[in-house]
Amino acid sequence: MSRFVDTVVGTAARSTRGMVTGAPAQPVRRSWGDLHAAARRAAAALVESGLRPRDAVAVLAGDPGQVAQVVQGVWLAGGSVTMLHQPTARTDLAVWRDDTLRVLRMIDARLVLVGAPFEAVAEVLREQGIAHRIIADLDSDREFTVVPAAEDDTALLQLTSGSTAEPKAVQITHRNLCANLVDTVARLECGDSDVVVSWLPLFHDMGMVGCLLLPMFSGAELVSVTPADFLGRPLVWAELMSRYGGTITAAPNFAYAILTRQLARTEAGSLDLSRMKSACNGAEPIDPSTVEAFVAAGSRFGLRPQAINCCYGAAESALVISLSDLSDPMLLDTVDALELEKNRRAVPVPDGRTTGVRRLPLLGVAFGSVAVRVVDDSGVELGDREVGRLQLRGESVTRGYLTEEGPVAALDDDGWLDIGDEGYLVDGQIVVCGREKDVIIMGGRNIYPTDIERAAASVDGVRDGNVAAVRLMAGDGVARESFAVLVESRLAGDPAAEKALRDAVVHRVVAEIDARPASVVVLPPGSLPKTPSGKLRRAAARALVPG
Repeated sequence: MSRFVDTVVGTAARSTRGMVTGAPAQPVRRSWGDLHAAARRAAAALVESGLRPRDAVAVLAGDPGQVAQVVQGVWLAGGSVTMLHQPTARTDLAVWRDDTLRVLRMIDARLVLVGAPFEAVAEVLREQGIAHRIIADLDSDREFTVVPAAEDDTALLQLTSGSTAEPKAVQITHRNLCANLVDTVARLECGDSDVVVSWLPLFHDMGMVGCLLLPMFSGAELVSVTPADFLGRPLVWAELMSRYGGTITAAPNFAYAILTRQLARTEAGSLDLSRMKSACNGAEPIDPSTVEAFVAAGSRFGLRPQAINCCYGAAESALVISLSDLSDPMLLDTVDALELEKNRRAVPVPDGRTTGVRRLPLLGVAFGSVAVRVVDDSGVELGDREVGRLQLRGESVTRGYLTEEGPVAALDDDGWLDIGDEGYLVDGQIVVCGREKDVIIMGGRNIYPTDIERAAASVDGVRDGNVAAVRLMAGDGVARESFAVLVESRLAGDPAAEKALRDAVVHRVVAEIDARPASVVVLPPGSLPKTPSGKLRRAAARALVPG
């Protein structure tokens, strides 16, 4: 029997806490017991309609309340869940349809559950002959007994953040999910007294596992709105923390940068963020300057520096791999940039030195259910402060992926998974330098694109969080490996302003990175390709560099 499902059922029976949706305009609250009762009715309807144990069920819905009800219902009925990427106002619907159909074939979806605001998509599914149900119609009064799932049955097929035109799904078992949630609850000291506030998309692992399943599993209160609510009015995130006494939240780095600007324009004392004990920053590279600015802006509303938790995670480990201690503010490892890039060593620099350094957040010690090691290119394990490839092994780590070509094993013969990140360890704490595939090699240096992007983003006129540094291999219009910088700006289209911006970006990158880009491309807002969860797609961005 699945310990994950058992715990969720037990929490629903004992907890008086629940889930608030529709805030702030039309808040609706249901206890976890109420949601569980609705999930049982949905599960009964699914079984009546022919759902069998281990069947794959895809979900397309934006309403957090509907998602909470139906994913629990699928697990009660013994199935697995895949959250489909959602189309946005800028999405080419024909491309989205074709990509989604590929995903459904890949996971061998037996059923697609459609909810608000995507009910119109049902017509597309009908035309393609794909079995589907409207979530609002899943309501049966039939007696229902939970269908037991085994620990190693698939619970969640998490679509990766790459191009949906090349779909891949991480197979997360009930065992993986339970192990990661148990560790996360312990590290966050999460329970009935906590209030989780989130706007994250539920098709992303941080939104689904960290901000829906964590409170459902632990019995914490959840206040959940949609990404559109946040993007339409970012201050709503802080307002909900204040109104509901939020203690836990999570988001990628870019969201904290957006909220910082909003808080800076908000009257001091008009919000109360003093109860926040953990604002997790993860899912993309963490910029120390962003965190420092957020702490400074939030301090006017009672936010404590210790509330910021830098974390490291991946869908391959269900979600969280490590998380800094609740008692610590952001801790940085300040190292010699040239030693890091040329000799692959993280050499600390004396206090007070500000040039030729790189500041990297310490991301905490790995959770108990996952071991982390660093290896060189030949697979030899490295020591502290030696940079190499990060690998995972443990109870929360997936054993494989689903691809269009079929299942693919994720682990080597010794059970280790290569996560694709470069980094090092310091006294057991994890430090991530960047993605291995994105590293730019120039003059014997390993330059990480995030460093270039942060330098370029500091230039006036460049949209923060909308910069991409991409590798240019010898033969791509350059004599040796180099890089291009793509920046979004509202100045795009004005030749004189574009030239001045390009010159400023080159000057800033050379000054801070000591490397000159082969070109700087100025693009209008919304041009850079991103994954559905908002991460830059550097490989796709390379196509925007003129040949």
